Amino acid sequence: MELKQIKELMAVMQRTGTKRLSIKREGIELELEREDRPYPISEPPVDLLDDNPMKQEISAHRTNMLLARGSEASLPPTGSKQEITTGTFVTSPMVGTFYASPSPEDPSFVKVGDRVEKDTVVCIVEAMKVMNEVKAGASGIIGEILVQSGHPVEFGTKLFRIN
Repeated sequence: MELKQIKELMAVMQRTGTKRLSIKREGIELELEREDRPYPISEPPVDLLDDNPMKQEISAHRTNMLLARGSEASLPPTGSKQEITTGTFVTSPMVGTFYASPSPEDPSFVKVGDRVEKDTVVCIVEAMKVMNEVKAGASGIIGEILVQSGHPVEFGTKLFRIN
């Protein structure tokens, strides 16, 4: 595994909110773990873009975003919710499509305010035509649903917040 591939994995972990990744293959073992930062950067690190002719534009955009975030750190962006970091998050176990209910005509598995237990099915993630049930993994009350039904999700995408 090359350093460039490891850096790309690190960028994906940051983008998706994945905290820990372990890979074992062909005699190689790799474990990556990251800390949360108050303002995750959605763009890949500029050093991953060395071969990209638009590097200067991306670097300038990234610098402007960081400056804007730094100057307005105490205020949430207009028209968006301030990210809540309390509670437990249910994350997607795989890449696929998020569905809040078993079928379009059925009610959602859970809604905000519902009490759930560790084994409560909270949604389905469809991957390669297979419907995979996702369980809460923690007991509590659904505080927030973070993804709309029918939208694609990546591994580690936060789906629900449980209080």
